[in-house]
Amino acid sequence: MFHIIKRYLTMSKRERKNELQSTLWFMPMWYIIASICLSAITFVLDYKLDIASYFPKLVAFSASTTQTLLGSLVGGVLTLSAFTINSILVALTTFSGQFSSKMLLNYISDRNTQHVMGIFNGSFIYVLLNFLYVSNEDVEYLLAIPFLSIATVFLAAITFVYFINHTTTWLQVHNITARMKENSKSIIQSSLMKEIQPFRKDPEETTAHLPAEKGTVINAESSGYLQLADFQRLIHKAKEDHLIIELHPRIGEFVLCNTPLFSYWGDDDKFDKKKYLKLVVLGKKQTEIQDLEYGVNKLAEVAIRALGNDDPLTVTNTLHQITELLQEVGSVTDFSPYLYDVEGNLRLMLCQEDFKYYLHKGFGNIREYSHHNVTIITEILSMLSLMAKGMDERFHEDIWEFAFQTVKGLNGCSLFENDCYYLIDNLRLVTKNTHKQDHFEPLKEELLKTIYQ
Repeated sequence: MFHIIKRYLTMSKRERKNELQSTLWFMPMWYIIASICLSAITFVLDYKLDIASYFPKLVAFSASTTQTLLGSLVGGVLTLSAFTINSILVALTTFSGQFSSKMLLNYISDRNTQHVMGIFNGSFIYVLLNFLYVSNEDVEYLLAIPFLSIATVFLAAITFVYFINHTTTWLQVHNITARMKENSKSIIQSSLMKEIQPFRKDPEETTAHLPAEKGTVINAESSGYLQLADFQRLIHKAKEDHLIIELHPRIGEFVLCNTPLFSYWGDDDKFDKKKYLKLVVLGKKQTEIQDLEYGVNKLAEVAIRALGNDDPLTVTNTLHQITELLQEVGSVTDFSPYLYDVEGNLRLMLCQEDFKYYLHKGFGNIREYSHHNVTIITEILSMLSLMAKGMDERFHEDIWEFAFQTVKGLNGCSLFENDCYYLIDNLRLVTKNTHKQDHFEPLKEELLKTIYQ
């Protein structure tokens, strides 16, 4: 127990918040504390203030009747809780096997799920404590305990109905993929827009140049995934020490012990290794706190599992969500790896991937696992066309290159005539929106040769 508390205390504020939100015990703990406090108030009302004496006896409950009632309510709430937990396990085991085990954490960290579990646990503790009061105190009539206990169980029953609706709604694939996309978009807003983008500047606004000589390399002291980097504090610390820092791995990348973590340029006497190492977090698992690639991979995994389950509608829906996410990525950042202080001096260099990388992570694996499924390839081209239409021209070359490679990969395949013409129609839109019309006719001729004779 003390080890767990110590681990939470050593985490950064942001990491601790994410870890607590992804556990199932934290929210129910507050409900249990609230139920204990409410139970104490109920005890005072009935056993200290004797509020039953201020009401007609027709309204109040006798102690023996209350004890019998509470005994039944305790069993009922416990049964509801057990059935709820069993339903969660069955549903998620089936669903994670069909799509992705990473969805288990998404469901557990959902606030509505945690509130439901908190209400069930709090209700059980509240009714149980009231039952213990009645069993050990000798009062003729009670009012607060029976009425509030009935109200609590009534709330638990309504919550159970809500829980069934919540679970069936949450487990619908289009809701899951939309929620995963929104989580990734929130990462973009927090990591790219608020943490990194303010420190990116136009080259004309800067006074620093890239260091020509090789910097001093600092190795990682443990193995793990690079989960977090406090960019703001890194830049401020580097400014104070007149240093330039280069972070070698990207967020989410696995780092081995004694391999390069970052390099620095400047006065060695001003560099405090321990302080800088505290500004980056290596952990045993990948997290979505700053890792945008992890969110894209999770969506791609859903589509790949759906391909294996012969579920093209799920694949199509996931492609739509990935397309919207990639558009958001391209619209909020220039992918520059250089971060500057307020004076325009270079302070931090990142291992920053470009839009082409995220495009391949989003669509590349789906394309590979589709095994030349023309329906999926056609939908990918449709999304590339849509993306090119809604994004800046600086991304058109990357979009066109991916589309070109996708079409060229169909050489040697045998396509049905209608499938081939649908594919050509979407290819025409891609070439139009990326201003590559001169490449259309040669590709069209190659595709026509694949028609099954």
